[in-house]
Amino acid sequence: ATAKASERYARIVDAGGWPTLPGAVGPGSTGKGVAALRKRLQVEGDTLEAVAAGETWDDQLAAAVKHFQARNGLKQTGVVSGATLRAINVPARVRFKQLASSSQRLAGINFPFGDRYVVVNIPSAAVETIENGRIVRRYVAVVGDVDHQSPEVETKISAVNLNPTWTVPTSIIKNEIIPKMRRDPGYLTRAKIRILDGRGAQIDPASVDWSTERAVNYTLRQDSGVGNSLGSIRIQMNNKHAVYMHDTPSKGYFGRDYRFLSHGCVRVQGVYDLAAWLLEGSGNWDRTALMARIGKDREDLRLARPVPVIWVYMTGWASADGTVHFADDVY
Repeated sequence: ATAKASERYARIVDAGGWPTLPGAVGPGSTGKGVAALRKRLQVEGDTLEAVAAGETWDDQLAAAVKHFQARNGLKQTGVVSGATLRAINVPARVRFKQLASSSQRLAGINFPFGDRYVVVNIPSAAVETIENGRIVRRYVAVVGDVDHQSPEVETKISAVNLNPTWTVPTSIIKNEIIPKMRRDPGYLTRAKIRILDGRGAQIDPASVDWSTERAVNYTLRQDSGVGNSLGSIRIQMNNKHAVYMHDTPSKGYFGRDYRFLSHGCVRVQGVYDLAAWLLEGSGNWDRTALMARIGKDREDLRLARPVPVIWVYMTGWASADGTVHFADDVY
């Protein structure tokens, strides 16, 4: 589908591309800006119904704008301004190159697509569950920031961890924990992060010299609970990058347009539903049953049949029905 979309956009480029909008337009707008918007949306196929030419705004044009916004991962306001105006004015040649690049990447993937699998597309900050070739559910996600990029990964999901603890990576100890402890010696205690030596014995934070980097020699582990950085659920997927998908106590991040905010792992909105889907056939683990165990002891629920998962980096792609999607190249 992406290869076919690439060919279609090549033809659009050869035909002269699409018009550029001079400024914002929306309900109540009239004139050449509205006429240019109508032509612009028709070229890319966002006018799902017959939209007549003209210089006045109407409900059909607003619906076409919302369709464009949905394809580009934007809030569906039906108004062309801000991020939507910038996306509208991306040249057709740029969009063609995005699709061509993704098509080449996909051709080189040797991923075991099966009846059920999970796709994380990093630029769109989204997670999709696929069943029998159909997207069952799309989840909003938070992915790695520019300095801690989420890697491309191909592996299998083997278990769902309830009430997980969090072992702090060495890089975070060095770059974040140590500076915080120098400013605020009570930080670890409030965050319920324990310091453990090589034998697993707990160390008093006051005994560590925080003016040095000695703390990187210890294991720092955050207790499970409301404030745990992984939230209540961790999706276990073994890989050399030690990344995974998980819940988060910072739910507000999911409402942002810019969701490149993590240290490389992927936070998933609606992770309970994702976990229940993964656990189908592995016991009676629906959303209600999972939530009933939250706040109790750590529990590892193994999948009866591991589910393939792939993290990809595609700024342009097409879904099976031919709908073409784009996302910004943040990395």
